[in-house]
Amino acid sequence: MRDLHILAVVVFLVSVGFALHDVVYRRRRPCGEPVRRHVALESPNSSTGTTASPRFMPLYVLAIAIFLFSVGRFYDRDTGFTSLIAFGDTFDALALPVVRAVPHHVYEDAGYDGQFYAQLAVDPLVRDPAILLALDDFAYRSRRVLFSWTAFLLGLGQPRWILQAYAIQNVLCWLALAWILLRWLPPVDVKNLFLWFGCLFGSGLMFSVRFALLEGPSVLVLALAIIAMERGRPWVAVAIGGLSGLGRETNLLVGACVLEPDVVSRTRRNIAPAAARVVALGAPLAIWLLYLFASGHDALLSAGSANLDTPFASFVAKWGATLSELRDDGWASMARFSLLALVSVTTQAIVLVRLARWTSPWWRVGVAYLVLMVVLGPAVWGDYPGAAIRVVLPMTIAFNLLLPRTRLFWPLAILGNLSVWHGLEVLGVPVLSRYL
Repeated sequence: MRDLHILAVVVFLVSVGFALHDVVYRRRRPCGEPVRRHVALESPNSSTGTTASPRFMPLYVLAIAIFLFSVGRFYDRDTGFTSLIAFGDTFDALALPVVRAVPHHVYEDAGYDGQFYAQLAVDPLVRDPAILLALDDFAYRSRRVLFSWTAFLLGLGQPRWILQAYAIQNVLCWLALAWILLRWLPPVDVKNLFLWFGCLFGSGLMFSVRFALLEGPSVLVLALAIIAMERGRPWVAVAIGGLSGLGRETNLLVGACVLEPDVVSRTRRNIAPAAARVVALGAPLAIWLLYLFASGHDALLSAGSANLDTPFASFVAKWGATLSELRDDGWASMARFSLLALVSVTTQAIVLVRLARWTSPWWRVGVAYLVLMVVLGPAVWGDYPGAAIRVVLPMTIAFNLLLPRTRLFWPLAILGNLSVWHGLEVLGVPVLSRYL
């Protein structure tokens, strides 16, 4: 409950901060200046109307080909792509009987989180009593049902197909995101190519693909919500954002983009629509929680163990532990991946704070995840490089889309995307991975 309360306070303070700034923004508007309902929302790096350069298109295609080839190496003729899910024999005895009956790859270890969401996909209405034991933390996992439902639908309700669908939906989302990002980073120069590559091959997104996790599909849904905002359809953005809350509770930070800078004011007439959006944003998750509660499941009382902490405490501790391990064990230590990731997210945070682009929905979302990053707990910062890197994936995307084209572009772009080093290693890119 303590973690849940902290998260609620963080979301509330971020929302209030944006709302207060919106009020100031409106008050500072020169007298007589017309109020624009929809301000310019696109990234400064976008090149609307610019024709794609044939010189760079082959490089984009090559990157996608490398990705698909690397993913294809996880396929097995007997178990399909289920090695991406990372079922572990530690939990195999507790798995749903229908899942144990389906051929799937099982590692000789504890496996990873995807194995629980894959089982939730087989029983997304949580009607089988065995699901209570199949999930390591039912209250925590069962709330995150959106991408289990999508796998269920893609698999047409058949357990064998559902597992395959769950395994590859991250791959499909990656391909969709690669295409959507061209909206802001079209193939016109090497800078856009570098930033596009950094978005897609960073540690956070690659880890999500490799272990069939929730962050990759989540950031795709976030991008769709922002596109809706850019097209002047805030209620469509609210609907998409509210749905994404069923994927991860932190996805509701998309609310930072659906409250437009010039909509909120001190008048009741303008506050009411903003309040309605906030309510609508949280409605899908609230309804699902009520369903779980009515079903007799204790799904309202857990936010995960040690997921949140005092601001900066775990972030600073991660820096200390990483530098200490590198000092003792050298660059060959796995801590090198943590160092690269920490440099990346720290650079991203500094750049976003310095930008202060309140009118950009990507900036507002990026800063919301920055705030979340500083309160993440030891459970999220643990391991190499830490789950925090993928949790704040929207901040990484925002950084790459908003990075100014100044004389410091290349130093900042490189430092902000150092986690690509680990991303390529995680995916096991042929030839390259052995040198990473």
